[in-house]
Amino acid sequence: MNDPVNSTILLLDIEKYSERDDVEQAYLRRMLYDLTDRTLLAAGVDETRRRRADRGDSVMELIDANCSVIALLRALLTEVPARLRSQNRRASAAARMRLRGVVASGYVAVDPLDGWVGSDLNHACRLLDADALRAALRDRRDDFALCVSDPVYQGVVRHSHTGVPAEEFRSVTVDSKNGPLGAWLHGPLPQEPPQAADPAAPAAPAVPSAPFPTSGPGGAQVNGGVFGGANHGIGGGVFHGDVRFGGGDR
Repeated sequence: MNDPVNSTILLLDIEKYSERDDVEQAYLRRMLYDLTDRTLLAAGVDETRRRRADRGDSVMELIDANCSVIALLRALLTEVPARLRSQNRRASAAARMRLRGVVASGYVAVDPLDGWVGSDLNHACRLLDADALRAALRDRRDDFALCVSDPVYQGVVRHSHTGVPAEEFRSVTVDSKNGPLGAWLHGPLPQEPPQAADPAAPAAPAVPSAPFPTSGPGGAQVNGGVFGGANHGIGGGVFHGDVRFGGGDR
């Protein structure tokens, strides 16, 4: 196995890929590879400075650490949404492609069988599979949701370079086998689902309705009571005496 080399890690994954048939999956793979190639070229990353691994519904790219991460993020935030919007406008529902993306950095080794090994790569894959990123894509009308690792945010994004506004990223924590991972999600955080009522919780006590107000002499009573004293009529006039309701005399 080769020595681990510091690289920028780019992961892109197609949403609901397994729900498509073979013909649709083959078409989506072609779309994904074409979009990835065009995005990396726009970021100034040619084929000699990157290495690709095919994962069926996703693509993994190891990019030379000397390539600009700012240019890569700028291309992901502009090129990818624009191209997806253009492609999906002409596509049927079955051929529409929506993507989750992750940008991370770290040391990755490549073995003689082209297997990739490294804890930084494992962490990036867990970010790609995180519920927060999946929920963010479900909540959005856009066809792309991007997450960056904490080292990428701290080293690049937080400085708010042109085309990569730091204020558009939100902190998230992702659970993993090795403990929580900090990351940063581009765009609004996904909405929390409404909490279901707990059937074991005690019911709230009923609040008794207030009785109709009564008063003594000169006051008002209903159901056999008396309106006494000066009473104001609907037309603004005043009448005096007692008005009885119920079975009594009127």
